[in-house]
Amino acid sequence: MVLVVGAGPVGLTMALALRRQGVALRVVDKAAARTDKSKALVVWPRTLELLDVLRCAGDFVAAGMKGRGARMRASGKELLHVTFDRARSDYTYALLIPQSETERLLEAALAATGVQVERETELVSFTQDDGGVAAVLRRADGSRQDVQAAYLAGCDGAHSVVRHGIGAQFDGTTMPSDWVLADLRIDGPLPQDELTISWTEGGVLAVFPIIGGRFRVVADVGTAPEGAPPPTLADIQALLDDRGPPGLVGHDPYWLSHFRINERKVRDYRSGRVFLAGDAAHIHSPAGGQGMNTGMQDAINLAWKLSLVVAGHAKPALLDSYSPERSAIGEQVLRNAGRLTGIGITRNPVLQELRNLAAETLGHLGVVQQRIVDQLTEVDLHYPHSPLTFAPHGAASHPKCGDRARDVALATSEDGAKRLHDALATGRFVVLSVGAPAVAIPASLRRLAVAATAASDAHYDAGHVYLVRPDAYVAASTSGSDAQPLLGRLAMLAM
Repeated sequence: MVLVVGAGPVGLTMALALRRQGVALRVVDKAAARTDKSKALVVWPRTLELLDVLRCAGDFVAAGMKGRGARMRASGKELLHVTFDRARSDYTYALLIPQSETERLLEAALAATGVQVERETELVSFTQDDGGVAAVLRRADGSRQDVQAAYLAGCDGAHSVVRHGIGAQFDGTTMPSDWVLADLRIDGPLPQDELTISWTEGGVLAVFPIIGGRFRVVADVGTAPEGAPPPTLADIQALLDDRGPPGLVGHDPYWLSHFRINERKVRDYRSGRVFLAGDAAHIHSPAGGQGMNTGMQDAINLAWKLSLVVAGHAKPALLDSYSPERSAIGEQVLRNAGRLTGIGITRNPVLQELRNLAAETLGHLGVVQQRIVDQLTEVDLHYPHSPLTFAPHGAASHPKCGDRARDVALATSEDGAKRLHDALATGRFVVLSVGAPAVAIPASLRRLAVAATAASDAHYDAGHVYLVRPDAYVAASTSGSDAQPLLGRLAMLAM
């Protein structure tokens, strides 16, 4: 049994991905109910691709709103406009959906597998040894329960009890600037399907559409006194007047708050049989809306590995790849988000002028726009240096080993799957032959991998065989005439 602590988007994603593979688990959360706040607003294309593997992307798309682009303004004019139809994905948009809805959809999908979140149930303490994890839970009535688990997944947020329990240092800093946040209705010239960001001499203002005709407003306000109250509607209106496009009128606020940005990360996401994911392992600037997405992808990365190990199909050494893979991604996301924030909030007039000039001059170049979209949509995340990635002689150049594997129609599949994502949904590796004969999977490896073929496709080099991980990344590839190195790598992982 796996004990998942925390039932936010990360914990729910972890639990759902585990249950899809039949893993026994419990999910506990000390909160009495899931959040009713919008919080994280964007599900990016890479996360939607992985939700498709979990068979629930359609529910998300139906419940959200498609964000088609983003525009950057300064000095009363538009400097930069990017559209997400450039996304190198089947999902050519940012899905705008409140976190409350994300949690509802994940919890409903999890309940359909027979697992209910155990609310008002708190992790008090835990110990571990070579045989498993012994945890103590406390319920709302004060009663305690001893629990034995094979593994513990800490998805319990920035103040993680699990992180404290393993003594992991949460290294980093707090930015010396305060921010205000408001969810409200806005009348005026704002696009309903695009993000609008305004750079001004006094700071940055970002406005995001939300389903139901509302908008999220985020702005930096310098350093506020300790214990300052949340902003008022008048405060938000003053920021709209000062920094936003002319003619905006805010009203009917749903949520008014303030916050400071922390940039922190643990060095190792694993301690024995205990793992950290999401905000328990990394927190950073909300610039780019990457936080929740990165955490959900942490969960999916760990879940397929735990599933194979718990089922006895793969050696426990497979779990060694989780921390180096996701820690490297965490550092990349933290660095990018911090850079975006620093650019937006600089108060130096010379730097502001240079920033604006660069955005206006370079922002129209196709290569620059593509780079921005790739980073925002998270399709540029990959694992070139993972212990699971190797490039034998004859490896394909597109996609490279460690790169993301695009979904593709299958010509044949041992389990009858019609698309690559369908085959990956079994939780096994896919030995994918593109414009090459199918590979015969030895009986000893069939619990770990399935063979499939695809006709020549623009996203793959024809005449090659790809070893695609259950989370849709290429572990390795070879020429179609010699797939033995791929089978050899699978044999190293198999029990």
